[in-house]
Amino acid sequence: MISRRNVLSTTLAALSVSAAAGCTTTRQTAYAPQMPGNYPVAPPPPDRASLGLDAVIDISRGVTVTDFRRVRQSNILGVIHKASEGGDYADTAYAARRPQAEAAGLLWGAYHYGTGQRSGEEQAAFFLQCARPGPRTLLALDLEANDNNPSNSMTIDQGEAFVQTVARATGRLPIVYVHPTWANGEPLPNSGLRLGATITPDSILARCGLWVADYHDSPEVPLAWASSGWRLWQYAGDESAGRPAYGQSNIVQGVSHCDRNLFNGDADGLYRFWSTGV
Repeated sequence: MISRRNVLSTTLAALSVSAAAGCTTTRQTAYAPQMPGNYPVAPPPPDRASLGLDAVIDISRGVTVTDFRRVRQSNILGVIHKASEGGDYADTAYAARRPQAEAAGLLWGAYHYGTGQRSGEEQAAFFLQCARPGPRTLLALDLEANDNNPSNSMTIDQGEAFVQTVARATGRLPIVYVHPTWANGEPLPNSGLRLGATITPDSILARCGLWVADYHDSPEVPLAWASSGWRLWQYAGDESAGRPAYGQSNIVQGVSHCDRNLFNGDADGLYRFWSTGV
C-alpha cells in the first residue's frame, strides 16, 4: 500500500472539500445482487498454499472495481479498503463500495494510512468518522514509510496513540500493517528510510494482530511480534504497472488490480478474526 497523495493537484483540491465536510456522503443507490456467472477461480499460489488461506485483498480508490460478485467468485472472502489518510484525506470510493462488497457476501475491512501530519488521537478520530465501523468491520492501521514525504511518516508514539484511541472507541484493537524491517527500526533496503526506533514487545502496537508486508517466499516476523506471529501476510502488491509484482494478482476477477494477502488459519478462523482482529 502506498500514499495516494501524489495524484493531480486538481483531484486533491476536490478531495479536500470532501474531507472538510467530515467524510459525509449522499445516500447510495441500493446494490442489487444478480445471479453469478461462471467466473474463473483464482488458485492459491503453489509455493504459499500451505502457509495460509489466500482469501483477502486490499484496495483503495485507485483500483477500478467492476463487480464485487466476481471478486467473491475468485475465492476471495474479505476486502480491506482504504478509508482515510492522515487527518484530512478521505478515500472517496470507500462509502459507496462497502454496501456493494457486503451484498456480494464479502467481509469488509477499513484501513488508515498513518502520517506524521496530525496527532495519533486526531488521526484515529478522523479514521473512525470515515470508516464508520460496525461490529464486523476489520480495522487496520497502515504503519509504513511515507516514500513521497519521508518526514511525514507516522511515528511509533503516534501509532500507539492511534491504536489506544480506536480501542477506547470500539472496544477492540486494530490490526497493524507493517514491513518487518520498518518495525525493527532498520533502514529499508531501497530507500534507506527508517522508523527511527524499534517497536518493542511491550508496546501496545505489539498487542495488535500483525498484518505483515513481505514479498518473499515466506514472511519475516518483526521482533515485537515474535511470540504471536502474523495474522495476515501481504505477499504481493499490485498497485501500479511500475511495480515488480504487477500482474501477479490480477487473477482476481472484478477488480483492475489489488494486493493479495494470506490469512494464518482456515475460513472459520478468518470469520472469527474479522470481528476481533486477534
